[in-house]
Amino acid sequence: MLDDDQIFNISPGRHVDLDHHCQNGGYSALAKALAQGPETSLKEISNAGLRGRGGAAFPTAEKIKMLRANTEKLRYIICNADEGEPGTFKDRFIMTHIPFQLLEGITIAAFMAGASEGYIYVRHEYPEAQKILRESIEEAERRGFLGDNILGSGFSLSLKLFSGAGSYLCGEETALISSIEGKKGRPRLKPPYPTQAGLWQKPTLINNVETLANIPKIIEKSASWYRSFGTPDSPGTKLISLSGDVQNRGLFEVPFGMTFAQIINEYGGGAKTGKAIKAVNIGGASGVLIPPEMLFTPLEYLACAKTGITIGSGAIFVLDDTRSILSNVQNRLRFFLHESCGKCTPCREGLRQANLILDRLLAGEAVRQDVSTLERYTRAIQEASFCGLGQAAGNSLRSSLAYYRDEYLASCRDNKPSFIEEETA
Repeated sequence: MLDDDQIFNISPGRHVDLDHHCQNGGYSALAKALAQGPETSLKEISNAGLRGRGGAAFPTAEKIKMLRANTEKLRYIICNADEGEPGTFKDRFIMTHIPFQLLEGITIAAFMAGASEGYIYVRHEYPEAQKILRESIEEAERRGFLGDNILGSGFSLSLKLFSGAGSYLCGEETALISSIEGKKGRPRLKPPYPTQAGLWQKPTLINNVETLANIPKIIEKSASWYRSFGTPDSPGTKLISLSGDVQNRGLFEVPFGMTFAQIINEYGGGAKTGKAIKAVNIGGASGVLIPPEMLFTPLEYLACAKTGITIGSGAIFVLDDTRSILSNVQNRLRFFLHESCGKCTPCREGLRQANLILDRLLAGEAVRQDVSTLERYTRAIQEASFCGLGQAAGNSLRSSLAYYRDEYLASCRDNKPSFIEEETA
């Protein structure tokens, strides 16, 4: 467990206004960054080992360095707050409870990247977060923490809020850019990457809410303080959205290095009374389903990569022994089928065909050959889809077929005693 001096200090009833933020050291990090300059500040972020918390885990400092290396002077910063991953609610908490920590992080990141204009792209389904952020931006501007000549430093940042149109696909950075530009929220071919040609073809820094909210604490308290949490490979903490069949559901800040079993037991109170854990979904709808024996894997990027676990956005959903694996997987599959833009055939048709097979399996009408066909479709979806939606949509299928294949086969009509007797008669 963490002590009180954390990065986010999660507390459901704790709403931090600007005065409280400043009284607790808020904006001292921005003042420090402006005084010591972008290079020194960026070095601190690099030494801290901060990685993107949206799912890709790309080193934050390296992305900023790419922007600084661009000769184009007009640069943008975008905070990706399109938190559409089912089972994830960490960014919403930051926006509604500690908005000024986020705004301070955006401002410092913009200063390091040399960006003068920025957007916070918030999903349409978060009206409360949008209202709080609009009011917080206005208050920060009135107090000199945003806008022209911030804290008398000569650095200026114009920050606006942009409401998404309700598409899961806009969580992908290039689709998000297209959406802000007034186009269809569809992904673009990469390269060029946003750091090269992003919003309106200008260099653009895009980071997740949680990533940016880490920055003020690192600048204020140092990289060594930040590395006192977590492990050498994965320093710091991670916000975990824990839900499903556990005693205590909610948002928890945990240090990297804890095992998933420890997180579920120490923070979630373990499985519900009288129930046993059957499977755990890690990483949201685009994540994987793993069996209980894999829960002793530590929450660490390298360790998870070795075992095929996708940390993703940090969502953990626990399934007890009353749950159907097939029903759970189909629920995720239908979500992606609904959210697919339909641009590429592997995603559009692969998901549709996979859903039809799951329909037959759940109805007891499928045969064992359908399970093999489902595996082939899953590989095609993941390997040939244009964007991350299709590539990630097959994760729960692939992992469940690997770890719970017996449950798939048990649903096949040619695997039942009545069918075998009929065939041999």
